[in-house]
Order: sequence, then C-alpha cells, then structure tokens
Amino acid sequence: MRTTAPMQATRTRRATRAGQRGQITIIAGFLMVGLAGVVGLAVDAGMAYVTKARLNAAVDAAAVAAARAVTNGTTQAEQTASARQAATDFFNANYPTGYLGGTPSLNTTSVQFDRGKVTIGVSATSTMPLTLTKVLGFNNIAVAASSTSIRKDLDMVFVIDSSGSMSPVWSTVRSNANSFLNQFSPSTDRVGLVHFSSGGVSDIAIRTSQRGFDRPAMQTRITGMSNGGNTNYAEGLWQARAQLNSIPALNRSSLRVIVFFSDGRPNTLAATYQLNGNRTCAGGITATSASSNATGYYAFDRQDTTLTGNCDGGSSLSGNEVPKEMPTYYNAHNASDTEFLIVGGSPNTVTSSTNGGNLSKNVYNAATNVPLAMASALRSAGVYIFTLGLDGNGGFDQDLLRNMANTSDAKLYNNQQPSGIYCYAATINDLRPCFAKLASEILRISQ
Repeated sequence: MRTTAPMQATRTRRATRAGQRGQITIIAGFLMVGLAGVVGLAVDAGMAYVTKARLNAAVDAAAVAAARAVTNGTTQAEQTASARQAATDFFNANYPTGYLGGTPSLNTTSVQFDRGKVTIGVSATSTMPLTLTKVLGFNNIAVAASSTSIRKDLDMVFVIDSSGSMSPVWSTVRSNANSFLNQFSPSTDRVGLVHFSSGGVSDIAIRTSQRGFDRPAMQTRITGMSNGGNTNYAEGLWQARAQLNSIPALNRSSLRVIVFFSDGRPNTLAATYQLNGNRTCAGGITATSASSNATGYYAFDRQDTTLTGNCDGGSSLSGNEVPKEMPTYYNAHNASDTEFLIVGGSPNTVTSSTNGGNLSKNVYNAATNVPLAMASALRSAGVYIFTLGLDGNGGFDQDLLRNMANTSDAKLYNNQQPSGIYCYAATINDLRPCFAKLASEILRISQ
C-alpha cells in the first residue's frame, strides 16, 4: 500500500524553508534600507553642517558690508538702499548659487535707524538636496542663518595740517581728505573740522545735539582751504578737544574719535608770555629746531597771522620781545589754566629759562610735550586718536604720531588707554590708502 505522508511532509518542509528564505530576504531588505538610511543620514548631516558654516560666513560678511555701506547717501532711504545692495553683493560673492547643489535665498536686509545707532539684520536660507537619506522619504532640507551688525553712533573731529610745507602736495591732500569724509554718514555721524599751522582754526563745529554733518559744506570748506605757516600741534588738538567737549555729556556718542593728519614735526608753542618790557602777549613762538632763532608772535586761533602792538615780535625775538621766563602751564586760551605743564613737562626737558639759546630749545621741546599731554588726557576720557603722517618737507616725527595714537609699538604706549591707529604715507600716492585704512578701522570699532 502506498502512502503520501512522507511526501507531504517533505513538501511542507520545503515550503517552510522557502518562507523562511523570503522572510530573511525581507528582513535583509529592511536592514539594507535602514543601513542606507543611517549612512545617508550621516552623509547628509555632514553636508548640511558644511552648508550651514558657509551660510553663516556669508550672512556675517553681508552684515558687516552693509554696516559700512550704510554711510553712503544723504538720506535714510539712500543709506538703506546702499546697505541692502552691499549685503546682496557680499552674500552672493560668499555663497554662490549651486554650492553643494543648494539653492540660496537672501531675505530683505533689515536696516533700522535709532538716533545715532543703525542695526543691520541679514538672514538667508539654502535648500539643499539630500542624497542617501531619500530612501527614508526625505528629498531636501532647508538650512537657515542670520547675522546682526550694529553700527554705533560716532563723534569725530578731523584735524588737518595746513602748514607751508604742504605746498607741493596741497591739492592732492585736499582731494584725499574729501574722499575720506565720504566714508561717514551725514545723517548719523557727527563730524567737526579743524585745520592748523601757526595757530588752530575751528572751521566747522561739531553738532552738539542734532546728529549728522553737512558733508558737502565740509568738503567745500576743505577744497577752498589755503596752506601756509608753521606747525602748532597743540592748537590743532586744543580745537578738536574743545569741539568734542562742547557736546553735553548725556548726548555724547559711544565712540569719540580724533583723526589727526600732519606732514611735519611741531615747532610752535602758544602761551600767555610775560615779556621783558613789562608786556603780556598771548600768542605763539616758533622754533624750527632747538638751536634756531625763535620767531613770533603768532595768533593761536588763526592759521598764520603775526600779531602786532604789544606782541610785535618780528622775524627774530630779542631784547624786550623775549619772555622773562617760560610759562609753567599751557595757558594760551586762559592765563589761569593749569592743566598741561610746560615747565617740567615730559618726555623732553623744558626749563623756565629764556636766556641765550634756552628760549628756542624750550619752545621746541614743549611744542612736542604739550600735544602729547593733550592726547593722553583725551584718551583718558575714552577718545580714540588716529594719526596719519605724510613724509614730506616738514621734519617728520613718526614716534610722536605713534605716541599720540597710543599704538602698541609706541615708546610711550599706555595699555590703560584706547589704542588708535597710525598710518605712514611715504609718498603722496600712499595718502589715499592711509585715509582708507583709518576710515576702515574707525568703522570696524563702531560695530
């Protein structure tokens, strides 16, 4: 008798094995998909990280560029348009379309004016296609980044040396000075203008309450400015300091700056001098070297005006025209001032003697000491000083300008005071890059 039981059992075992193999195949398939998903997730996460880093850098660059460009234009609408255009240009340059297959989108740049402060907001996204993660049902991912840049308000006085040594390059100096002013906002930055030679002149006073400055008027004033006379650093700084201090304390900007430009060494000192002939003369004496003949007297508040009457000193001081002694303090503006030492000042030795060649030596040394003391007082009040030196016909002193700016390599560097920038222009062709460097650094610290 035939039986089918063993054959049925065999078929059942075969079917079971086949089912098991199918289940294993399905499980293996799921495992492969899962593994691909894990690998894809790691790969795509890495790509997203790189995209995010690049996007962050692009919006940061755009925000900084916009903060600098917001100074362009005479109205807030023009300045907003300039900032947005700069943001777009810098974003596109730093994040090109198609980077890692992504599609970038820059949102409209936010530009908010709040009195003297401008806040720039830049944000963007990049839609990045996914690769292996698609097996999990995801096709792309949007990466976002944002950056904010704040341009602080600025109070600045621009001080220009207009001495006679500038004659060969004067037209180029004025042109570059005007270009320098284009870097600052006429609606939010306060700017004052001073020029000096034998004395110091406040050409355009800084505004004391309202923000902004009349840039066209200031540039016209510079274009029409003449040159001639000696070099009186102290009066240039005095006028700049007076302008900054004229702003009420509660209304002063968070960033206060003096930009000081010269091509020579100071050689003139103004003070209230008691003369041998029982006369008093408030004016400047010039000594072009420690051993030269002292000349005077010059008005301390005019570019190059020789005083007359009691102060009629002539080309060389002698006899009753010579001071009895050097004043103890810098007191040209007020005979009772005792803020800045003349006699006993530093770093150069100054005595009270005016006998023989001592007058020239003491005037020459004090002409350097006093502006250094003024610069230190300004920095102690939080004012940044930026200096620019043009190598020319004026007996140039780079160390002096470094010390005034308090650069880290200055001999008299004070780490407790703000450190500015000194730029050296070896020739007239280096003047424009130097002005650009100073403007760039001022805008950098204003952010």
